[in-house]
Amino acid sequence: MKILLTGNPNVGKSVIFNRLTGVDIISSNYPGTTIDYTKGYFNLEGERVELIDVPGTYSLEPSCKAEEIAVQMLQEGDVFINIIDATNLERSLNFTLQLIKQKKPMVIALNLFDESKHIGISIDVEKLEQILGIPCIPTCALTGEGIKKLVMKIKDARISDIVFNNSQRWTEIGKIIDEVQEIKHKHHSFAEKLRDASVKPMTGIPILISVLFLTFILIRLIGESLIRFVFEPFFERVWSPVMIKLSGFLIQSEFFHDLLIGDLVNGNIDYGSSFGLLTTGLFVPVGAVLPYVFAFYTVLAVLEDLGYLPRVAVMVDNIMHKMGLHGLAIIPMLLGLGCNVPGALSIRILETRKERFIAATLMSIAVPCMALQAMLFGLLGQYGIKGLSVVFGTLMLVWLILGLLLKRIIKGTSPEMFVEIPPYRIPYFKGVIKKVWMRLKWFIKEAVPFVLLGVLIANVLYTLGVMQFISRVTGPFFNCILGLPEEAAGSLVMGFLRKDLALGMLIPLNMTLKQLVVASVVLSMYFPCVATFSILLKELGILDMLKSATIMVLSALITGGLLNLILTVILN
Repeated sequence: MKILLTGNPNVGKSVIFNRLTGVDIISSNYPGTTIDYTKGYFNLEGERVELIDVPGTYSLEPSCKAEEIAVQMLQEGDVFINIIDATNLERSLNFTLQLIKQKKPMVIALNLFDESKHIGISIDVEKLEQILGIPCIPTCALTGEGIKKLVMKIKDARISDIVFNNSQRWTEIGKIIDEVQEIKHKHHSFAEKLRDASVKPMTGIPILISVLFLTFILIRLIGESLIRFVFEPFFERVWSPVMIKLSGFLIQSEFFHDLLIGDLVNGNIDYGSSFGLLTTGLFVPVGAVLPYVFAFYTVLAVLEDLGYLPRVAVMVDNIMHKMGLHGLAIIPMLLGLGCNVPGALSIRILETRKERFIAATLMSIAVPCMALQAMLFGLLGQYGIKGLSVVFGTLMLVWLILGLLLKRIIKGTSPEMFVEIPPYRIPYFKGVIKKVWMRLKWFIKEAVPFVLLGVLIANVLYTLGVMQFISRVTGPFFNCILGLPEEAAGSLVMGFLRKDLALGMLIPLNMTLKQLVVASVVLSMYFPCVATFSILLKELGILDMLKSATIMVLSALITGGLLNLILTVILN
């Protein structure tokens, strides 16, 4: 039996799905699309049944790709579990009456029933069940109230025999509402006032800044703690001895030694500079990126379940539309400030190719990750705010200008954002853990192999001397256009592996403030690190990734050249 969990967005479908299913759940794309759906299993009277969490939709007359997929999936189910928002019964009934026309057995979960009572809404459940001819069960997904009864009622799912004219659906809904719902006046609570304040620019922006500040503190604390106390000790105490022994076996084959182990520093493995596939290649995605990915996904899951992210999307929707995006595109940008890898992964929440391309390109060019930010502060901090302000101000300006240009250059559509703003809710702990585990499992399975492939290709080029050749050839060009010493070319080329490490390679060159600023901007913009590049290659495809990379390189060179001229005039 295949059971479909369906309903409007933000009615608690995912939480109920997590309540019903076990750990063994699958998140994948609907065939031929990038639209995600989740599938799991649970026992129903001794039978193992399949449960699919259908993307939320407001109507069977789709207005976007996600709703088109939802409508297609509804044709495949045997039974519907229709999740209704008890705090917004009128809107939910519009979708419910459309589902009834599908003539499939259905059971209704009146979710957020506790919250409806808190805000003064009283629903006569028995009367509603009698009118619709479908079992109706009050539930609270957060606490689990009513979930067991919901499962027991699945066997009683029925095809409704209610008769109504589809063109008069809203009239029928009005009659049902009059019979089953009573609303009493209730003053706004503190939580409701906070919800309103979160979407108004005057109050919402300070709240956003505070949330971002707290988010980055938590991400850095969690990520750096995992690196310092878990991953670095593992690689140094457990993995390094194994690699040193392997190095002894491979010492006679210089090519394979350089490829797999890389250069030893005083007979030891240096994961920052060895660049072997099994040393730096493994440490980058697992020891350096995975801790931040875990931290980001944990904080992201909490913010999602809390109901805050839709508010951020609504606040920035106007400015994002000027760049061919909508408000939800702010999520890759925010994630990219911590680590570009989860930022690259999150572009799939955007519906069209145009949006995904623009978001990925802007994030890769103008959103420095936390590791790169730390190196920027270390490199330019000695000069005070003047050096850092030029770097970050230039990146922000490039982000705005390039976004405006790409909107006009890139063909395709950017649909309007139809997003429901849910009330603030306490995150469901088990649901957060399950969500983080699913995303981590996907990252390890899908992303890490591509990262290793990227490191392998870069390492082969480095071992064969191609990287060194590129550095020698491009050195005079960088000196002429960007005003940088020819030795800086090696750092820029090495930035493909790790930007923060490449920035650190500039320190021994004793460059001036102007050169450091130009080099920092160019290195931040010109190309994503191998981890991000590998993810974007998979998400965008080869052709779009080549287009994006071309834009990155040209933008970095043009910006660096102009910045070099401007600073030369100002400082002289």
